[in-house]
Amino acid sequence: MSGLSRVLEALLFLIPDPVTPKALAEATGTAVDEVNAALEELAGVFAPGERGLVLRELAGGWTLASAPEHDDAARQLLAKPRTPPLTAAQAETLSIVAYLQPVSRPEITRIRGVAADSAANTLLERGLIEESGRSQFGAVLYRTTSLFLKLFGLPSIADLPDPAAWDPSPEETAELRERLLAAGDLRSGGATATLPTGDEDADPELEPGFDSEDSGAV
Repeated sequence: MSGLSRVLEALLFLIPDPVTPKALAEATGTAVDEVNAALEELAGVFAPGERGLVLRELAGGWTLASAPEHDDAARQLLAKPRTPPLTAAQAETLSIVAYLQPVSRPEITRIRGVAADSAANTLLERGLIEESGRSQFGAVLYRTTSLFLKLFGLPSIADLPDPAAWDPSPEETAELRERLLAAGDLRSGGATATLPTGDEDADPELEPGFDSEDSGAV
């Protein structure tokens, strides 16, 4: 199989919708005639009965699809419940844990300005965060897991993207933490303000900066 055919195979694998030869030519920097020739070669590779995928021409473009003889197995797989994507609140909580770990739930609550119970519990259930001891005040501390690294393609936590493009010292990290906590207090309207109800993690019985873990409860 030619080099161009292999490139087209990769592009068609990545894009679920049919792609026109013109779009493929623009992506590969080649002529449409060359793309059409490569597609003919690719069609032979994915001829019916040869592999689990077939190359199909649909709506003026080309796409890779599962072979018709495997439709029953595909339906069985797709019929199973799928894990929903993280909500904005869960992603925000996960980012706080990733960058400030080990961090307690009360700290997360102060930074976000709303209770973090629901988001943290979901992340625990999915295996993205785990307990990592307790703070000096008795609150449970959280850190990310090896599954988090695997799903995000990170060799280690040190390989997280640097949001500020600088390597903070311990003093700068502490200052950043305090600034984030202060921002969370400001976002919530102050330490005595009730939690907003617009966030799915909000608990009307809790105030920002307070969590049941403050009293030593798990």
